[in-house]
Amino acid sequence: MRSKTALAWGIMESETLNMTMLFDFFGDLLTIKQREYFDLYHNEDLSLSEIAEKNGISRQGAYDIIARAEKTLLEIEQKTGVIKKWRETRAELEEAKNLAKKIMQLSNNECAELTNELLRTLSALTLS
Repeated sequence: MRSKTALAWGIMESETLNMTMLFDFFGDLLTIKQREYFDLYHNEDLSLSEIAEKNGISRQGAYDIIARAEKTLLEIEQKTGVIKKWRETRAELEEAKNLAKKIMQLSNNECAELTNELLRTLSALTLS
């Protein structure tokens, strides 16, 4: 049973990837118990029942802890936009890389034009 909040956050391809990225960026801001249960559920792929049995709590208790952790991580990203900015930067760097590959294959006149475009792309990264 996944949280509705996590499912509604459609910035990335899958909920698992969403949660893994959130945990990688912001996991240290969770409580120890939240980190442990979150990791077992999302990274170790244990079921709520397995987590509950392992920790001597109810399945609902395990769900509540994980849901609170997910909500916390989502709220942090919504407030900071760190992952969104990281993804944008990564896309811009990929574009710069593609432009550099094109430059290597073109004549001198075309190289100058693409080099200017590459410089604009890289300038946008440094100004952000």
